[in-house]
Formats: sequence, structure tokens, C-alpha cells
Amino acid sequence: MEKLTRQEEEVMLHIWTLKECFIKDILARYAEPKPPYTTLASIVTNLKRKGYVKLSRVGNMYLYTPLISEQEYKRTFMSGFVRNYFENSYKEMVSFFAKEQKISADDLQDILQMIEKGKE
Repeated sequence: MEKLTRQEEEVMLHIWTLKECFIKDILARYAEPKPPYTTLASIVTNLKRKGYVKLSRVGNMYLYTPLISEQEYKRTFMSGFVRNYFENSYKEMVSFFAKEQKISADDLQDILQMIEKGKE
């Protein structure tokens, strides 16, 4: 699975939310100033080339559907992120964010509760 650019990720977030869509549907989700239609069309073409979306013809337009789930994408690239930056240790990653004060003790408590719930 090829890593997406920031713009491609942003478009994929819209496609994942919409489940299936036309370029105009993606464009409608952007705040002003909206990107040009042609820019979005180019990004979606790249997503198709990379295997993230499929298209089907509906009249004279193309309907886009995700081929890869958001969960699958997150799982693949978060694993790489942890491997590359935190010696393949999620504990190191959490410790880093705690030291940088990006995560609070309350957040950590919530995470522990989520872990315990997941074991049930």
C-alpha cells in the first residue's frame, strides 16, 4: 500500500465518510476557498492509480468507492510510524507524548480503561 500525500489523505477522508461519491460531492464538503474541481479530479485519479478507490460510470460521470477501509489505512501506516519513530514500541510512543505533555494523565486513564474493556 502506497503512502498518501496530505491532500490525498484529506480527499480519502471525505470518500470514506461518503462511502461512494462523485467529485462534486467531495467538493461540496470543503470549506471556502474550495479547491478547483480539476485539482480534486487529479487527486482522485491518483487515488485510483494507487488502488485506493474504484470508479464506475454512471451516465457521463464517475462514481468513486473506496477499495481500502480507513481502519486498514490507519493500521498499516500507524504501524510504520511506530516502527520508524518509536523503535516499534507503542509504549515508547505513549511515553513520548506524555513527556511532551501532548497527553494527560486523564487521557492515559481513559486509554487504560479502553484496553481493559477490550480484554472482556
